This record gives sequence, C-alpha cells and structure tokens, in this order.
Amino acid sequence: MLITGATDGIGKQTAFELAKQGATVLLHGRNSKRLIETMNDCRKKVPHPKLDFFNADFSSLNAIRKMVVDLEQKYDRLDVLINNAGVYMKTRELSHDGFEMTFAVNHLAHFFLTHLCLPLLKASPSARVITVSSIAHLRATLDFENLQGEKKFDGYDAYSRSKLANVLFAVELAERMKGSKLTSNALHPGVITTKLLEAGFAMKGASLEEGAETLVYLASSPEVEGVTGKYFVKKRPQPYNPIVDNADLRKRFWEHSCRLVGISEF
Repeated sequence: MLITGATDGIGKQTAFELAKQGATVLLHGRNSKRLIETMNDCRKKVPHPKLDFFNADFSSLNAIRKMVVDLEQKYDRLDVLINNAGVYMKTRELSHDGFEMTFAVNHLAHFFLTHLCLPLLKASPSARVITVSSIAHLRATLDFENLQGEKKFDGYDAYSRSKLANVLFAVELAERMKGSKLTSNALHPGVITTKLLEAGFAMKGASLEEGAETLVYLASSPEVEGVTGKYFVKKRPQPYNPIVDNADLRKRFWEHSCRLVGISEF
C-alpha cells in the first residue's frame, strides 16, 4: 500500500494503522529525513512493521516519474494507492513545471502518479485507488479559464477546486476501469487537526485517528470490495458535488489533465 504525504497528519496516522494490520506500507514524502523519522515512529508503535519509503517532490512531474521507476524496481504489484498528499497555498506560486502549486500537488501529481502506477495496480488481484478530497469540494465550481487562478487567485477557491478535481478524477477513473479488478473512490476524512487545516483555516479539528478511519476502511475493509466511483464520509457513501455527474465535463477535464502532464489517454 503506497501512501502519498505519509510523513505528517492523516497520511502518517493511516500508515501506522495499516502497518498494524500487517500491510506492507510504502511511505511517500519529499524529505528523506522526515521519512526515516516516520519509519522510526512507526516501529515504536507497531511490532515489526513492514515499511519502505520513496522520496519525491510532488511539485515536479520528473520527480514523480523517477519515484515510480524506483518503485517498479522493488515491487511487482501495488494493491492500494492512497492519493493523500496536499497543500493549501495562500498566494499564487508556480510548481517546477509552471503549474499553480495547489492544482499541481493536489490534482496533477496524483493524476500523473496513478497513470504511472497502473501497470503495478493491474498486476494486483484486486487493486484500490483512494483519493483524499474534502467537503470543500461541494462549494467549488469549474471554470476552465481559471483552473489555475490565471484570471483571479484566492487560496480557498484554489483549494476547493483542487478537491473537486480529486472527485472528478476518482469517479472518471472508476468509469474507465469498469470491468477491471481496479476500484477508485474519493473521501472526505473529516475536519482534522493537521498542518494544512491550521495553515489554510487557522483552526483545530478532530483527532488524526478519526481522520484516518475512513482511509483505513477504504484501503482494507472487505465491505468495499468491488465498490467504485463513490465519495465517502465517515465510512459511508455520500452525495458529491452534482457537477461530477456531468460525464462530458469529466471527460473534458480528464483530457485536459492528460495534456497538461504530457500523457495520452489512460
């Protein structure tokens, strides 16, 4: 099970919980020192955990590509991919590839990563792709002329739009993988006390344990075997933004994302 953004917050807690279940947990982070610290923290809490780590800056498509090459050299399959890493930017900054940072890290990085990981996922008897969205996506709109704050930038607007992108991606991936062994779902983990919540909203929330609960459920529970194209809150499917039901819009957004990261359809 590969967890992006696993050195802090919900990602780190999810890694601990899945390691307790005996899963081989692959931690992703952008800082090797923090990845090693996370592994050491896990070993203090979990007897003999099966851990590995991969380093990549998700603001760089090349770094993601290199990470997957490393992953393929060590593993012949991937059962669960948890697209969890995320940022909240108060000002408009650009990634290594020239994309607005919120859109780049929260959406494009995971879109590209999932594409690159498909051979490993398809090698699994039953693969799950889980994408962490937010309740904020319910208030988002999709303006193709301002996807990256080209006309007007607002931190919350950019964040909520990136979380809408997560649900659009998760549902469209589910549609495209129908009939295969791969499922794709999105979730809102709750309003959880994390660095992102404090940076973006200057508030506290619920515990990390609560934040990890739905993620762990979607990654490991037999109850969701074969369930796909859903948006979960507190381990239950819930209505998502009605925009997501527009198949033409999902297709357009998918194709646009493909062009941005330089890949053909998948």
